[in-house]
Amino acid sequence: MSIRYTTKAQRRTAAAAIAACLALAVAGCGGDEKPKKETSGTTPAASESSGTDKGKQSGEPQETLALLKGQSGVELTLNSAERDAGGFLTVNGRLKNTSDKAVFLPPQLSGNETEIVKHGTSLGGATLVDPVGKKRYYVLRDTEGRPLATSGLSSLQADASEEVFVQFPAPPANTAEVSFSLPTFGPAIIKLTK
Repeated sequence: MSIRYTTKAQRRTAAAAIAACLALAVAGCGGDEKPKKETSGTTPAASESSGTDKGKQSGEPQETLALLKGQSGVELTLNSAERDAGGFLTVNGRLKNTSDKAVFLPPQLSGNETEIVKHGTSLGGATLVDPVGKKRYYVLRDTEGRPLATSGLSSLQADASEEVFVQFPAPPANTAEVSFSLPTFGPAIIKLTK
């Protein structure tokens, strides 16, 4: 009887140890992290040089540089405007439908340049104006003429949002503020975060 009791006790101890190990393993898997969501239309070069760091994507609250209001309850919140070593400036933000019904995004967001428009809906119509240097900057394009900006968005469901980006040539290092505009939205002055 004592052998049977000892064997059962050893099995219970082993089962408890295995359960504890599994609980620790699951807890260490990073279950709180949200999977990184790809924004349609990003190219590998644009993703690498977008200027975002992992801390900003892990759910930390982001600074709001500007809030632009568009048509039918669509808003664009700009969170960062960062220069990188390659001479680019990437503006990151979130496009949100604040209305209670689905909204089709206007084709004017792509701008009116034939080369950009032929690649479909995008934020390729965005521009930056450096008021001090008196220069306007247009969205960069890849070698096939596609804009280095979020593309492929045609609509947003009610209360839905999407992370977006637009990439420009970087203004001179002494430029601290620029005016950002996107067709169908009002313009906004934004501070360059780097």
